[in-house]
Amino acid sequence: MVTAFCPGHISGYFKRVNGTTRADTGSIGAGIIIDKGVTATVVKAGSTSIHVDRVDANGKRTEYASESPLLSSVMDRLGVTASVVTECRLPIGAGFGLSAAALLATLTALNRLYGLNQAGHDIALLAHEAEVMYHTGLGDVAACQGGGWVVRKGPGIDATIQRRYDLTEPLYAVSFGPIHTPSVLGSQQQMERVASAFPRRSPDNVDDLFRISQEFAVASGLVTREVREVIQHCGSHGIPASMTMLGNGVFAYGRDARDLLGQFGEVYECAMARSGVRITGERP
Repeated sequence: MVTAFCPGHISGYFKRVNGTTRADTGSIGAGIIIDKGVTATVVKAGSTSIHVDRVDANGKRTEYASESPLLSSVMDRLGVTASVVTECRLPIGAGFGLSAAALLATLTALNRLYGLNQAGHDIALLAHEAEVMYHTGLGDVAACQGGGWVVRKGPGIDATIQRRYDLTEPLYAVSFGPIHTPSVLGSQQQMERVASAFPRRSPDNVDDLFRISQEFAVASGLVTREVREVIQHCGSHGIPASMTMLGNGVFAYGRDARDLLGQFGEVYECAMARSGVRITGERP
């Protein structure tokens, strides 16, 4: 049995970039790697079974799904079968980059379990191509290769990624439910509006990251009524905040954000992660 963990990624703004292959198709943009993500545990088995579990604040485990075409497809490409259990403590489909985290954690664990000798780059490439194929993400895998808050300058996992580590205060988030990511990423009309809203400059600092992200959320047409209300409330109290991309929720920066967001729903606390995917446990 092998267990691996991969942090999540909150995207502040993005723009799809179409390449000639899935490897060089992706997105540019900026976001934050968070210390909450996905833990994947894999055990050798003659046939594949996949269970996606959600764990709430009280430690109660609930099965979210008993299959994952996304994970099954990459396991088929690797030619391995296993019993896979993924576990997360954040809402699924709510803009926390959990599909990318699940892919990277599962593939990293399988690589160790079966001694496949795949480099981290090879694992990231396989995960990125799967996300592009299934329209579940464009830049999360590239971002989650490391930690910090990031500005991705090109599409795919080999593009230039600027990482900074000066985000010292906690992050808080509230979610009003999922947004169906494939519907957004697969819509040419929506992607054109997103592209037109893409900022003309990169953020200078953390406050600027939130400012630019918030402007993008509004201009892109992705912002929902609930999100707009919370962002405006944060703004009136001087709290940097924006929309979780792609999810119907808000993430905000600084300790004062906890009580304010608590007025709107369950609050999830995160911090900036300083590293990417890693093995966390093994046993014979």
